[in-house]
Amino acid sequence: MFEKLVSYSLENKLVVIVAAVILLVIGVFFAMNLSVDVFPDLTAPTVTVLTEAHGMAPEEVEMMVTFPIESSVNGATGIRRVRSFSMQGFSTVWVEFDWGMDIYLARQIVNEKLASVLAELPQGVEKPVLAPITSLLGEIMIVALTADTTTAMELNTLARYSLGRRFLGIPGVAQVKVYGGEIRQYQVFLDPYKLQKYKVSLNRVLDAVAASNLNAAGGFYVQGGQEFLIRGIGRLQGIDELEKSVVTTIAGVPVVLQDIARVTIGPAVKVGDASFNRNPCVMLVISKQMDVNTIKLTKNIKSVLQEYSQSLPADVKIHTDIFNQADFIKVAIQNVFHALRDGAVLVVLILLVFLWSFRTTFISSTAIPLSLGITIVVLRIFGFSINTMTLGGMAIAIGVLIDDAIVYVDNVYRRLKSGIKIPFNDVISRASAEIRQPVVMGNFIVVIVFLPLFFLSGLEGRMLKPLGIAFLVSVVASLWVAFTVTPALCGYMLKHVPKSPSEDSILVRKLKSVYRPLLQWSLRRRRFVLSAALLLTLAAIGTLPFLGRTFLPDFNEGTLNVALATVPGTSIQESSRIGLLTEELLLDHPAVMSVARRTGRAEADDHALGSHAHEFEVKIDSQYKSRQQLLSELRILLSQIPGSAFTLSQPITHRIDHMLSGARASIAVKIFGPDLYTLRQLSKQVQDVMSQVPGVTDLNTDLQTDVPQVQIRPDRDKMALYGLTVADIDRLVDTAFLGTIASDVYEGQNRFDLLVRYDEKYRYDLEAIKKSLVDTPSGARIPLDMVADVQINFGPNYISRENVQRKTVLQANAAERDVRSVVNDIRRAVKSKVVLPKGYYIEYGGQFESEARATKTITLLSILSLLLLILALYMEFHQLQQVFLVLVNLPLALIGGVLALFFTDGIMSVASLIGFVTLFGVAVRNGILLVSHYNHLLKIEGKTIQEAVVLGSLDRLNPILMTALTTGLALLPLALGADKPGNEIQAPLSIVVLGGLMTSTFLNLIVLPVAFERWGVTKR
Repeated sequence: MFEKLVSYSLENKLVVIVAAVILLVIGVFFAMNLSVDVFPDLTAPTVTVLTEAHGMAPEEVEMMVTFPIESSVNGATGIRRVRSFSMQGFSTVWVEFDWGMDIYLARQIVNEKLASVLAELPQGVEKPVLAPITSLLGEIMIVALTADTTTAMELNTLARYSLGRRFLGIPGVAQVKVYGGEIRQYQVFLDPYKLQKYKVSLNRVLDAVAASNLNAAGGFYVQGGQEFLIRGIGRLQGIDELEKSVVTTIAGVPVVLQDIARVTIGPAVKVGDASFNRNPCVMLVISKQMDVNTIKLTKNIKSVLQEYSQSLPADVKIHTDIFNQADFIKVAIQNVFHALRDGAVLVVLILLVFLWSFRTTFISSTAIPLSLGITIVVLRIFGFSINTMTLGGMAIAIGVLIDDAIVYVDNVYRRLKSGIKIPFNDVISRASAEIRQPVVMGNFIVVIVFLPLFFLSGLEGRMLKPLGIAFLVSVVASLWVAFTVTPALCGYMLKHVPKSPSEDSILVRKLKSVYRPLLQWSLRRRRFVLSAALLLTLAAIGTLPFLGRTFLPDFNEGTLNVALATVPGTSIQESSRIGLLTEELLLDHPAVMSVARRTGRAEADDHALGSHAHEFEVKIDSQYKSRQQLLSELRILLSQIPGSAFTLSQPITHRIDHMLSGARASIAVKIFGPDLYTLRQLSKQVQDVMSQVPGVTDLNTDLQTDVPQVQIRPDRDKMALYGLTVADIDRLVDTAFLGTIASDVYEGQNRFDLLVRYDEKYRYDLEAIKKSLVDTPSGARIPLDMVADVQINFGPNYISRENVQRKTVLQANAAERDVRSVVNDIRRAVKSKVVLPKGYYIEYGGQFESEARATKTITLLSILSLLLLILALYMEFHQLQQVFLVLVNLPLALIGGVLALFFTDGIMSVASLIGFVTLFGVAVRNGILLVSHYNHLLKIEGKTIQEAVVLGSLDRLNPILMTALTTGLALLPLALGADKPGNEIQAPLSIVVLGGLMTSTFLNLIVLPVAFERWGVTKR
């Protein structure tokens, strides 16, 4: 096939070159229009079920709402994990499906299961709803509104009903959550003593309020051939109308609402708050739908903001620099693109220096843009986006892409200079035939060693497969270019090569003059050379256990995410005060540019937090010292806040951690069991043990504890004396203290709740609650404490569950040590010092799980790849000893890769493993080139083994050094830019390949010739 390709290309040079240019143009066009994101889609199919439980205590929410929902979905097709969170008045259930499940099918499955559970939910609990479809990295932008004179209520109304709706109207926006400000509400505050005075019951008031806010439809009548609609307009137009609504009539005198209540427009009870740089604000958190281009969507959002800002009150300011995922994406993509560009420039310079010919350099260099263009076309066809992974795969491939063209052009050039008296096209064909087999086999080897990457599952598979696909497509594209475009260009540009067989570039002549005596010295000291190589290999293998392990390197996002929690049960007002104090501490640090705070939760928030919990988005100066030093300084600052626990992370890292383990840190220790109090005791014991483990930082527990509750227990004997039921007591408690939404009021297109409850002075302390009046069937009203026991007790602030088991979670990060070592020490310490009662168990979750899973998969499948590699090499050489001689390059490459890791950060990540995979493929290709040429000299040109080894090594010195240097230097910009956003995963990979190429190239040119002379040919 390849022979026909070369022949066709030589006969139709112009057609091939024009076709290549067209492909390149199409690739550039697609590159400009492909979806751009920071990472591939990392979202596991997850359906979030949200249920408002109307003020129920957490244990009631768990028992009557969360548990029925969990039970209904457990066991459904494709479900791998069900997590839940029950807090006061709110239930969240996360139903996680297997990777690959269609999200719409998953939602249909959950919806069908929920239909069967609706009848089990208690009265007053709203129908469960599914949160909008969004991705793991769906929160793309945070916008804050601040004002000088506009009130908090007006600001919230602007955000919720005006700006929020505009955002939701943008294609691609999935959800807009609003924090802070005051939610506008029509409020009826009842006076219980006036209710008694006018003999009005609570039920009567609720019915009267609802009946005062109705429209009626009267059909239509026809007059003069035209229809006239008949409407009864009874909806409230303001609080004046509400105040005048009749509740009852006494002796013909109407009792209106203002006689028994204070009617006002005021703020609803706050469940969340927000501020920006110590100023109260209303914050909008915008989430995108899946598979939406973040940069384009952000641009559309900013256009809406710019347009909307013209209609805002003069004192209202819009802040968009809090968190903007598109900024990070642009910087990350730009950094990877620059590394790709700089690598390509270095590759071309290396070619020019080695080949010392503009024509050969140009021909070889065309492989880079053409291969990348073809790769982009393929990515577009199969629906991949441009992200740091796909770009990284192409950047890593830059040096490899040109290898085939280098070998091809070098061989053609050498043959032409030798002055063989045959037709020009035949010279190119023969040169092509000579290197065809090793070049094709080298590419096949790369495909084989990359196979384990495509068997990765979970998050690691979703993240790293696009990198592998981009790399392999680029390599295969380069092979096509080498056998089509390269011969065609050679046919045009190398017709007049001067016949000078000894003429090499100055650099190559110098290198050969150094290499020849070194090679001859090595051949004379075979035992010493082989022993030294073996000792170096054993040293590298012995170093492996001392390398740390982690899943992903730390990202450099330019923004920190600080999760801080105070004592559970802290009021929203006190919590906001602590939040402002935290902002002041953070803003006083010279590296902190801005701080935005979210406290508590928003409405329909799928990551609901208690009023004691905060999230801070901290924008930092990327030029400030080192990141680790900054984190250490911030931890010292935050430790000054008494009674608080905090975790420092970054927005993307935090979301990845949350998806992996449900926690906000890289290490999650989950304790499962039936009793909350036993779980807390075990949690305290485990926390004490973990605090002694070196490297553990940001350690905190779930803060699952008891908070004070006013518990009203009906006395059934006393209730019987007055003819009361439990429902009568519950109705009083519900309406008087929590409040009942009796109706809603429309102002234009905006809808506001109409709340009925007792006035604050009748519910502000225990005594007021005890004296609340209960309606009896006889019409009399009696104090609540006459028929119920009212006392302060304690109950859990929230209850967390996973797979129908209660749990508590301890979370921590690792500092100055790798995650796996820290987790292993935690396991050993906990196992030896903590005794678990029967029915309780511990699970460890976090990034290390993915790292262990990925390491195991790559290691096991690498054994299979090695067997396939041996088979492929045997088919090439038909001699086992030559197969194993080529494989000598694997340990030779391992030496440099391990040393490079050891002398940099000393940590092996999944990215480093991919680096070894890449390295082994490149190293084996060089070995194939050398051994294949030895065989050619032995079998075709009749050289002795000593002559073949020396001459073959010198002939292949140029292409081997060029391929090694181009591969290595192409990765140099990535390795040097390890601290730049977007390079975090490619940098460890590049470091491994660079280090490995240094040793494998040098040793390949020394050890392999020595070994081939001894074992390369079977002696007869």
